[in-house]
Amino acid sequence: MNSSTHLGHQAKKRFGQNFLNNEMVIEKIVDAINPEPNENLVEIGPGLGALTEPVVERAGNLSVVELDRDLAHRLRHHPFLAPKLTIYEADALKFDFASLVKDDQPLRIFGNLPYNISTPLIFHLLSFKENVKDMHFMLQKEVVERMASGENSKSFGRLSIMTQYQCQVIPVMEIGPEHFTPAPKVDSAIVRLIPHTNIKNPVKDIKMLNTVCLSAFNQRRKTIRNSFKKLISHEILQDLNVDPTLRPENLAVDDFIRIANYLSDNPVENK
Repeated sequence: MNSSTHLGHQAKKRFGQNFLNNEMVIEKIVDAINPEPNENLVEIGPGLGALTEPVVERAGNLSVVELDRDLAHRLRHHPFLAPKLTIYEADALKFDFASLVKDDQPLRIFGNLPYNISTPLIFHLLSFKENVKDMHFMLQKEVVERMASGENSKSFGRLSIMTQYQCQVIPVMEIGPEHFTPAPKVDSAIVRLIPHTNIKNPVKDIKMLNTVCLSAFNQRRKTIRNSFKKLISHEILQDLNVDPTLRPENLAVDDFIRIANYLSDNPVENK
């Protein structure tokens, strides 16, 4: 690893920057991503290039989306990386990832995501899922647990449902804080997301599914009879084969899809 990638940059709190510093961990992450030449690889937040360098070594070139002007400048003038990178100095939360699709090659997206924006960023990326082959992200371990969690678990919630509906969620490995500079206060984990090519039980409107999840988990201690009372009556919940006395974490993803589809078909339904 080129030592210049680690020197002279102060991590910025406002960007939630924590930089990987352990060669063996970096190698394991790159092995998990498994980049190949001629793939359409995109890194979000390349930072000091800890993942960028070994990925480029295997793949030959890479698109990167970096918000920090100093880091984008450093990559543009990097003796080894600059010619192999296409740099987009942009906010990943607003970036049009579909614009990176070329020759019908789906995107393989990866990155050490800033923890303060990881959930909204994943929702944004999922809106491009038709263009994506897979995604590998380093996130707070607790966020990966929420993504992968099944019903009847305290960590099951909106993130679990929205992610699992759209992707296969595969936790890959956990990474302790000591492998970062500065060390974060939390454990991290790598997750692999593979968008479903065929959804067996499709939702009619993904925004409605999101609305239903927000209503349900806004006050997760309430029964769904109470949390949904502005959306749907308990009689209709029973008709949909959903027990209104349960708490939201006790419902399966398919239950949320049935409720969302009913509401899409019956928008006037209020009680």
